Amino acid sequence: MIKENLRSDEELKLSENFEKEVKMMKLKGGVMMMSEWKDIPIELLMQILSLLDDRTVIIASHVCHGWRDAITYGLTRLSLSWCSKNMNNLVLSFAPKFTNLQTLILRQDKPQLEDNAVKSVAKFCRDLQILDLSKSFKLTDRSLYAIALGCRDLTKLNISGCSSFSDNALAYLASLCRKLKVLNLCGCVKSVSDTTLQAIGHYCNQLQSLNLGWCEQVSNVGVMSLAYGCPDLRTLDLCGCVLITDDSVIALADRCPHLRSLGLYFCKNITDRAMYSLAQSKVNNRMWGGSVNGENDEDGLRTLNISQCTALTPSAVQAVCDSSPALHTCSTRHSLIISGCLNLTSVHCACCVRPHRAISTYAHSAH
Repeated sequence: MIKENLRSDEELKLSENFEKEVKMMKLKGGVMMMSEWKDIPIELLMQILSLLDDRTVIIASHVCHGWRDAITYGLTRLSLSWCSKNMNNLVLSFAPKFTNLQTLILRQDKPQLEDNAVKSVAKFCRDLQILDLSKSFKLTDRSLYAIALGCRDLTKLNISGCSSFSDNALAYLASLCRKLKVLNLCGCVKSVSDTTLQAIGHYCNQLQSLNLGWCEQVSNVGVMSLAYGCPDLRTLDLCGCVLITDDSVIALADRCPHLRSLGLYFCKNITDRAMYSLAQSKVNNRMWGGSVNGENDEDGLRTLNISQCTALTPSAVQAVCDSSPALHTCSTRHSLIISGCLNLTSVHCACCVRPHRAISTYAHSAH
């Protein structure tokens, strides 16, 4: 039985001995029998592997040539987030084998990945659609250039916390990875500038979700480029983007009719003007009866974070809440987040208003 704390060298030793130690049980007097594990049909093997964790799948790929070829052909998703040691070497060893990967999760608690491993992934795993490199502090621009050249079918990329990338490298990636729909750049302070966002807005027109949390160089120029270039934007987090003003929100309200989630935490330059533009855009959209893939656009915003936006008044925020019925201040569905804005405590969603009206009506009819 494989123990939880099995180290990489133990895994290698196990994989070398595994084929010798495990044999299929023969059927007594039976006509049909399989003498080796390698004789298991590929379809059955892949079903078995689908029930195992990723660590065991990697071990299984060392059992024999048959298993290795089957796993190489059939494995499309792999996560190494469990690997606390030697992740870089592990990636270097499997990348040339698992060439059909479409999803690769390399999230780390402690930085292990280096550029040579990412370059190997980009060289051999050209069908990748989802790649998570979050918290890879050791990676440099070489990794981004390699991904841009080798993984042009990416639809989802997470490089949050990768603090060493430059804005030129990220702009280059955007120019080649034009199918991106989900991009997490939270904490990428050096790599996210208005130049970056202009490139994303120009090339990544299918973008639906973008996290720019704490990217303090971002200004109205960059956000407005996004709004004009990415009309299908659904989720945008501008948490801590302290330079943006109402102009950014107005552009989003005017140009991104499918916007569902907007994070403006600590954006203290945002005023009532931005809130009224959001409210009016939802009213206008309702009048036109727009819809996206069967989705009812009348729902408007579903999440709005305006915590620490202390310049806002209750009337403006209430207007947004009224125009987007999916925004809630009630505790069970708390999606309008106003922490730190003590002057907004009077803002309530329809759920809170209805019970009050019902009580008032009952009291009036009782008289």
